[in-house]
Amino acid sequence: MAAEAALRFAAILAVAMTIAVPASAQSKAANGDQTKIDCRNGTNAAGANCAKDGNGAGDNAGGAGPAQAGAVFLPALIVDLFPNPVAPPAPAPTPRPEPATPPGNNQAGPPAGGPIISPTDLIAVQPPRAVTGDFVPDEVLVTVDGDAGAVQQIAASFGLEVRSQRQSRLLGTTLVRFGIPDGRPVGIVLAQLAADGRTQRREANHIYSLQQAAGIVNYAFDHITLDAKQASGENVRVAVIDTGIDDSNPALAGVIAAQFDAMPDVPIEKRDHGTSVDGLIAGVGALEGMAPGARIYHARAFEGGKSTMDVILSALDWAAEQNVSIINMSFVGPKNDLLGAACRNARALGIVLVAAAGNNGPKAPYGYPAAFDGVIAVTATDAKDGLMPQANRGAYVFISAPGVEMVAPSGAGSDVVTGTSFAAAIVSGAIANLIHASPGRTADDIEKALSATAKDLGPKGRDNDFGYGLLDLKAAEAAKE
Repeated sequence: MAAEAALRFAAILAVAMTIAVPASAQSKAANGDQTKIDCRNGTNAAGANCAKDGNGAGDNAGGAGPAQAGAVFLPALIVDLFPNPVAPPAPAPTPRPEPATPPGNNQAGPPAGGPIISPTDLIAVQPPRAVTGDFVPDEVLVTVDGDAGAVQQIAASFGLEVRSQRQSRLLGTTLVRFGIPDGRPVGIVLAQLAADGRTQRREANHIYSLQQAAGIVNYAFDHITLDAKQASGENVRVAVIDTGIDDSNPALAGVIAAQFDAMPDVPIEKRDHGTSVDGLIAGVGALEGMAPGARIYHARAFEGGKSTMDVILSALDWAAEQNVSIINMSFVGPKNDLLGAACRNARALGIVLVAAAGNNGPKAPYGYPAAFDGVIAVTATDAKDGLMPQANRGAYVFISAPGVEMVAPSGAGSDVVTGTSFAAAIVSGAIANLIHASPGRTADDIEKALSATAKDLGPKGRDNDFGYGLLDLKAAEAAKE
């Protein structure tokens, strides 16, 4: 009998062990798209954006499921478009907390060729790692209501690492980059963090791409009705977030007011894209830009055509501190609530935001930051006012501008460039002319003038291909409130 009882007890114990549910499996029940969670709970600060996205294509932050094939390697925080997987990558930067006294000097910085300002809060600690998909797979970005002690408590409670933290001017709070050391999916961690009231916003660390589709005299002046002899953006401050630049290029002589490197520990290898964008806005000499005399505040935030959300936010904060009138963002990525909040707050400061609509084709999802409210989304047209075939389409497209096969300065001297990146630069330069002519014009005034006076292209009225139509600067200058 004793033997029979023992056998029965062993059987019961085996069944009990079989049905036990591990903690990680319970956590998966909380998985889901974080943006949709915030929208349902009414906690998303970008409430209007919950309805704006149309196809909802950007809402993939929380759905960090299985890794996709085709991993590429990050030199530091950057995904290189054409990586060499054998070469040892550079060490990755991570920010330290900002100094107690933020920079308050908004005067023009050193001239071209002068020192480049690097953030004092960046040190290298992270090894390179493989990345797939649209975000860094082992990190989340969180805004925290609390001090450094609260940040450490959150990290301990959820099994995370504090990889960087800093006070963000545009977000108005502490931005923390948490690492996930145990391999949990990003979506799981975002859902878990939502239960902690000290976390205000929680997002994946999305990856963004510069929008260049490189390919004759610059035809932009004629097509946007800007007289090259009268063009001027004198003393208008324009921030550009892009790659590094070749500030020895003659087209940028005296153009660069100040530079900021958001990733100083990542070597600069490519300077073409940023040089072209700066030159199209305010270049001088043979490759004159749309707004000669404008002062460019250039933030380097890209290498190999890629950057991450935390790096871009650092560059945006710096740009906002420079008292600029315009911020040019010639890059595209998925929807990110932190970026949306930063854009809304920059617009609230009176800054005009201009962004590339994207080069990913007519069926591509909405491109951000262009698709956020308050951002002027620019698509590219050619010398015959035809739409660039690779351009993104959608209700968020605001205006068209030349961006196909234009001569622009580059790191090697000059090049023929194509892409919504360069169309955005044309629009930023045109707006600098408007501000120079009428300094009292607000961002809202400028947006209304551009939409009311654009030359209609495609179907009548605003459409998903051309937006309101081709920029007409002469008409926009004449437009009254």
